[in-house]
Amino acid sequence: MEAADLEYRARTQSGCLSPRLVSQLLELGHAGAVEFWAGRGEWFCAREWARLLGERGRQAEALKVLAPYVATGWWKAAEAMAELLEAHDRADDAIALVRPHAEGGERLALGFFARLLARHGRGDEAFDLLRPHIEDWYLAEPLVDIAGSTGRHEEAAELLAHRIENTPHCCNSPSCGGRDVKPFNAINLLATIRERQGRVDDAIALLHTRKTTSINNRDQLADLLARHDRIEELRAYAMTEYHGHAAQRLAELLEEHSDVEGAVAVYRQAGMASIAGGNMAVHLAKLLARHDRHGEAIEVMRTLADAPGGAEDWIVDTLCNLYADQGRPQDGLAYLDDLKTRRGKEEWELFWIRLPLMAACDRIDEAVEQARAHAEGGTPYAAAHIARLLAGRTEEAIAVLEQHAPTHHHDLAEYLIDLGRIEDAVAVLHQHIPQEPVQWTGSWGDKPPF
Repeated sequence: MEAADLEYRARTQSGCLSPRLVSQLLELGHAGAVEFWAGRGEWFCAREWARLLGERGRQAEALKVLAPYVATGWWKAAEAMAELLEAHDRADDAIALVRPHAEGGERLALGFFARLLARHGRGDEAFDLLRPHIEDWYLAEPLVDIAGSTGRHEEAAELLAHRIENTPHCCNSPSCGGRDVKPFNAINLLATIRERQGRVDDAIALLHTRKTTSINNRDQLADLLARHDRIEELRAYAMTEYHGHAAQRLAELLEEHSDVEGAVAVYRQAGMASIAGGNMAVHLAKLLARHDRHGEAIEVMRTLADAPGGAEDWIVDTLCNLYADQGRPQDGLAYLDDLKTRRGKEEWELFWIRLPLMAACDRIDEAVEQARAHAEGGTPYAAAHIARLLAGRTEEAIAVLEQHAPTHHHDLAEYLIDLGRIEDAVAVLHQHIPQEPVQWTGSWGDKPPF
C-alpha cells in the first residue's frame, strides 16, 4: 500500500469497496468478507472493521487492523486510529500520533489536532497553534470554536475584524462590495462569535454586509433570525434575498409553528420573486404533500411543468413521483403521453421517468422492452435505468450492466454482492480504477486554441 494510492481511492471511491458496499456486506451477514478485505488494502473495510472491533472491546485487534495503513504515512489512516485511541481514553497516545502530521504541514491534520487538544484541556495551546493561520478559512473555523471553550472569543473576534477592516476594496471605492477578504468566511465567523456572546443585533448587522449570502444552500442570517424567533425580521429579509433560501427558512419556521397556510403563502410569493422559482414550487408541493394536500401539490407541479420551458426532467420527475405516491401511476403515464404528443418526441431525459411508473402498473417486461427499443436504449445511462427495473431479477440486471461495466462497476458490484459473489464484485472494482488527471506542464497562451 502507498499513501497516494490510498488517498486517491478513498477520495474518488473508485477501484475499491466503497462505504456503501461495505455496509451492504455487513447487512447481508458477510462480516468475514469485510475482515478479509480489511487486511488486503481495502481501506473502507479496514476502517469499518476497526470500528466494530473497538465497539466490541477488542481495541488491540482494531489498532492492528489500522496499523499497516498508518505505516504508509497517510493522514486519514492516522486520523482513524487517533479517533479510536481517543474513544478508549488514550488521548495522549492520540495526540502523539497526530502531532507529526500537524507539524508536517498537513492542513486537515492541523485542524483535527487543534480540536483534539482543546477537547482534552489544552485549548490555549490549540488556539495559539491556529492563530497564525487565521487567513485559512478551513482553520479559522476550529479557531473560533476553540475560542469559546478557552474564553478567548474577543481575541478571535479582533483577529477576524482586523482581516475584514484591512482588506482593500478592489475598485478603490468605499461603496464597492468587491473585496477579497481572507478568510472568505471572516464575516460569518465574526457573526458566530457575536451571537455566542449574546450580541445578536451585532451579528445581524454584520451578516447584512456579506457579499455572498448563501453557502451550500443555507443562509446564516436566515438561520440566525429563525433561531431567535425573529419572524418579522426574517420575513423582511426573505423579501430581498433573491436566492430564495431565506424564504425557505421562513416557511420551515412557520411550519414548525403549525402555521401551514403562512408557509404556503411564503413559498407562493417567493416563487414569483426568487431566481429559483422552480425550487420554491417543489418545496411548496412537498409541504402540501406532507400535510395530505396531494391534489394541491400535484396542481402546483402541473402548473410549473406546463409553463413555457417548465417541463424539465427534474420538475416532471417530481410531478410523476407525486402521482406515484398517491397510487396513481397511470395518471403520471398519461401526463407523459400528453407531453410526448405536444413535443413530438420523447428524449431519454424524460423517457426514463415513465419506467418506474410502468413498473408500478405491473408492466416491467413492457417497460424493459420499450427502454431497449428507445433510440438511446443502448447507452450506459439507459443501462442503469433498465437494471433498476430488473432489481428483483438480479441475474438479468447484472447481464445488462456487464455490457457497460466500466461505467457502472459500482452498481454491478452491488448486484454481485447481493448474489454472494463477493470476489467477483471486488474483481470488477479493481479492473476499473480511473487514472489521476494528467497535470498540465506546458505553457499557457491567450490566443485560440486555448
